[in-house]
Amino acid sequence: MNQNFQVISSSPDQLYQMIIDLLPCYISIQNNDLEILYTNKSFLNDFGEATGRKCHDVLKCSAFMCGECPVKKSFEDNAIHFGEDSVLTREGAPIQLLVYAVPIPAGRDRSVIEFSIDISKIKNTQKELALLGRSVALISHGIKNLLEGLHGGEYVVDEGLREENWPLVEKGWKVVKNNIIDISMIAQNILYSSKKKALTIEKVKPGEMVKRVVSMLNEKALSMGVSLRAEVNPYLPEARLDQFTIKKMLINLISNALEACERDREKNNHFVVARALAYNELQYKFEVEDNGIGMDEDMRKKIFQEFFSTRGTSGTGLGLSVVETIVKEHQGKIEVESVPGQKSLFRIIFTY
Repeated sequence: MNQNFQVISSSPDQLYQMIIDLLPCYISIQNNDLEILYTNKSFLNDFGEATGRKCHDVLKCSAFMCGECPVKKSFEDNAIHFGEDSVLTREGAPIQLLVYAVPIPAGRDRSVIEFSIDISKIKNTQKELALLGRSVALISHGIKNLLEGLHGGEYVVDEGLREENWPLVEKGWKVVKNNIIDISMIAQNILYSSKKKALTIEKVKPGEMVKRVVSMLNEKALSMGVSLRAEVNPYLPEARLDQFTIKKMLINLISNALEACERDREKNNHFVVARALAYNELQYKFEVEDNGIGMDEDMRKKIFQEFFSTRGTSGTGLGLSVVETIVKEHQGKIEVESVPGQKSLFRIIFTY
């Protein structure tokens, strides 16, 4: 150890180089043309050999200087500047950098040293915390709406019992049941999103699963004025699935379709069709189609994002996110077709 210390002590340049290479940041020195003159080891490892190349070419794969370049500003006013930017590593992975540009006076051949710190994890944590706050607000608002509906149904039941008006009791009880189903679905989606468990794969009949879920949600559909029916191929072979999660997937898709119909004020008659059919010789498909409000292209790109709700503050934004997770767990594929104001179709394709 003493020998190593003596070697380093006798070579200050090696000591400085070692310290620079051990720093947990990217360091580069650039001239006034933004040409890289020097990089430390961290920079070399993540961005490759950069000496002699333009900074924006190395970090952005671009022939043009960045709009708000801290290095260029430092050359202009001989002051320290900083900023944030998104760049690409040598493998093409995007990372977020906090950049400091510090001028190095050296006669005519001035240069600027750039220190860059990877803040991607911090940015991701900020996004996750913001998403968590939004999700809590969405879920709380959704549950509040359902509880208000539950209290409304309870009031109707109480009035019916007081007046011995049994049709009124039945009407109120249907409202109570529908809200209990919705609250249960929210709770299950939250649990599924927060805690993953191993799938229990077994042989099941896809058509029978569709018919059971349709039967379970039929009363809710009737109360919303929507015709819900199942279309299944009775000769569809058994498939290897996790019954619990596929049932959840179908419930979420059908519930989403029912809500799309309920929000449509342009048509008098609405329908939702749930299907289990052959796709080709090796694959089969579940489909849920509705003639509700439909979606535009921008919304179709966002619907599977966690906590994105097509219903604004009245939804939790978990349903379709859970659907996507379940499909991925079964190594399946999702296709979405939609015409704004007319219809939507979700197609889930699985291999036998």
